[in-house]
Amino acid sequence: MGSKSPCLTGYLPESSGLYLHVPFCRSKCPYCDFYSVTSMKEAREWVHCLKREAECYRGFFQTFDTLYLGGGTPSLLNRAQLSEIFSLLHASFTFVPSPEISLEANPDDITQEKLAVCRELGINRISLGVQSFREGELRFLGRRHTAAGAERALEKIRGAGFDNVSVDLMYGLPGQSMSQWLFSLKRALDFQPEHLSCYELTVEEGTAMGRLKAQNRLKLPDEETGRRFFLTTSRFLEKRGYIHYEISNFARSEALISRHNSKYWKHVDYLGIGPGAHSFFQGKRWWNVRSLQHYRALMSQGKLPLEGEECLTEDQLLLETLYFGFRTKRGINLRLLEGAPHMESCAAELEESGLALRRDGRLIPTRRGFLLAESLPLRMVR
Repeated sequence: MGSKSPCLTGYLPESSGLYLHVPFCRSKCPYCDFYSVTSMKEAREWVHCLKREAECYRGFFQTFDTLYLGGGTPSLLNRAQLSEIFSLLHASFTFVPSPEISLEANPDDITQEKLAVCRELGINRISLGVQSFREGELRFLGRRHTAAGAERALEKIRGAGFDNVSVDLMYGLPGQSMSQWLFSLKRALDFQPEHLSCYELTVEEGTAMGRLKAQNRLKLPDEETGRRFFLTTSRFLEKRGYIHYEISNFARSEALISRHNSKYWKHVDYLGIGPGAHSFFQGKRWWNVRSLQHYRALMSQGKLPLEGEECLTEDQLLLETLYFGFRTKRGINLRLLEGAPHMESCAAELEESGLALRRDGRLIPTRRGFLLAESLPLRMVR
């Protein structure tokens, strides 16, 4: 390749994470703002470009201990495509023994054959995009599977021997009652998932729902309703043994916390390849173009498919550390506050108001603190 990587040379002691963006969907959900196209006709050329992009980063990251195939819909890929992708990744990168390898999947794509391919390739974690076990909600969300289809998929995944399964669910839908939300939560727990991601519906500009909202044709629940959904979800799952370790994420044990996603929240280095993927290395962040055509064009010219990059200042890194810390049960290291009287007094105020507590040298957000996670860092910096 003609262009050099934006990475700095040198390695960090903790293994990095590798993210691969699969930009293909069978249909586009009206709320989704992740980059994807609804045709697989460019899949072959996309794989070839992935190989060239991966080769550009050979040697910049020492080892990877997680691999996450996200999208888009990675479960759309067939045996030949998945096998070729794993071959090119292993040719360019070094993985530790027994890495966490996650695949995002749509219930309709789950077959015995697809699961067998996943096992053969070393995929050991399935993240299933269920969103709801209620038919009306699935139709509203534009999902292509049914509630029964989601249940069958979970049964097949368990039958294939996968023992690390994450289920995505969504609350805060227009007109959704608490009992309707709890129905989906309880149905998910019937399959004893090791991990749950529970997200409030958010509507981004540029999506189909975003356009409806701009036209005042979509009425979302108010802030107080969202607050009640969040608190009810947290209490419900914690009573059933789940750890609420990040605002939207729950795990049955510390060992089942998503190792890959945790890297984002801890500022551990990660590499993203594919159109729309983001990367972070030693204080520098960069991201790829959100266009298959542009991605292919840049790669064919011998250039990295970058849309932008930034080097974070110390103040920016501190603000992000606080922001990510208040989103997780890890919290923030109290040593960050040393020598900063304003931050120390703010931490004391957060304790007094029940938004945080001190434990093992860290400032940990409470359940109520999670609700204000985005604003808490701004209170601590000037």
